[in-house]
Amino acid sequence: MNIVVVGDVLLDEDVDGASTRMSPDAPVPVIDVASRTQRAGGAGLVATLLARDGHDVALVTALSDDPSADRVRACLAGVRIVAGASHAPTPMKSRIRANGHPIARLDDGCGPAPEPEVTDEMLTAIAEADAIVVADYGRGLAARAPLRSALARRAAHAPLVWDPHPRGAQPVAQARLVTPNLAEATSASGEGDPEDAARRLRDLWGCAAVAVTAGEQGAVLATGDGAIRLPALPVATSDPCGAGDRFAATAAVALARGDDERTAVRAAVDAAGAFLAAGGVSTLDAAALSRLPDGRRDARAVAEAVRSRGGTVVATGGCFDLVHAGHVRTLEAARALGDCLIVCLNSDASVRRLKGPQRPIIGESDRVELLSALACVDAVVVFDEDGPERAIEGIRPDLWVKGGDYSAESLPEARILERWGGRALTLPYHLGRSTTALASALAKVG
Repeated sequence: MNIVVVGDVLLDEDVDGASTRMSPDAPVPVIDVASRTQRAGGAGLVATLLARDGHDVALVTALSDDPSADRVRACLAGVRIVAGASHAPTPMKSRIRANGHPIARLDDGCGPAPEPEVTDEMLTAIAEADAIVVADYGRGLAARAPLRSALARRAAHAPLVWDPHPRGAQPVAQARLVTPNLAEATSASGEGDPEDAARRLRDLWGCAAVAVTAGEQGAVLATGDGAIRLPALPVATSDPCGAGDRFAATAAVALARGDDERTAVRAAVDAAGAFLAAGGVSTLDAAALSRLPDGRRDARAVAEAVRSRGGTVVATGGCFDLVHAGHVRTLEAARALGDCLIVCLNSDASVRRLKGPQRPIIGESDRVELLSALACVDAVVVFDEDGPERAIEGIRPDLWVKGGDYSAESLPEARILERWGGRALTLPYHLGRSTTALASALAKVG
């Protein structure tokens, strides 16, 4: 499914730490920072969630050319970005947490912005959408007339879900579903009751349906048949960030698959609750989000994400031609030594130079797919050289692990890891299981 997310992108940062004392300069806590995690926010978070669900996602947005925009692009490695110029610094929101509780938020560059550009490429992306989510964060993109016209035209053929903002533009009348939260709905409608607000906004905006989200109370859906309440299961969370984005993304997918508004909103309420129960945005680190164009995890992003939270990066390497039980046991043992396992894989050309013209038996893309499917493997990086030295330098693992038919001292990789304090280890060799033996057996059968 080709889903297009339209809207404003932010750079979100979570700064987590512990506080055990007060500052001598003022009555404020001193926080010892333990980790900093950055991710794409706003429309970027919606795109992130949809890409993580496995959809083809295009993000139609406006971006600057500053370092924060570069970081946003890095967080959206699995999303096709179609961007015009924003003519403003990339807004950044930093949430400060101490001992697991939020204590402050720093907004940088979040003030009024000039009118962003809308390009022909952005309009073309909208015209090709199977479903559209507008995530309006009030920075002007959703107000641009050419873009609104494109959205209205495509909404005749693909469901459009609009997540509005108090400072943003009014949703186009062709929207299938508009999803304000209770505070936004009350402000826009002047009605304090969710059902009254939902009905009033549906009449005001002229759209097919309005779903007013109310946190642990679920949502109220207003359609032409009236208003109904869709309750939610209670979720214990101190951080509801991202729940609205999860709601809108799920509803759009459900509508695109043919569900009616009630079924789509029911699914969205459940998905938002499950998202928060699982940890919400705290689960969305670069290891989960950064993807290569073919959908695989970006090995460097995985390593950086694990390092940023104080984890141990483990790597191993090899040809992995004809993956067998010995390989799997070694990989599982290696993964147990740390917080992620990255496999450095010889390319087809590299295998041929090492093993001869008849190898590999299994091609590079299939070997990548097989390894990536293993639960113990977090990412795969392919290298063309005879050895993995350059790949190792790019990942900078804490541990380099090989099977027990090597000695740690003899591994050339050991000297590389010493540069940043890493170590090389060997694991027990599994007798009677080898690719060479399997290849010989296959040759006899053939």
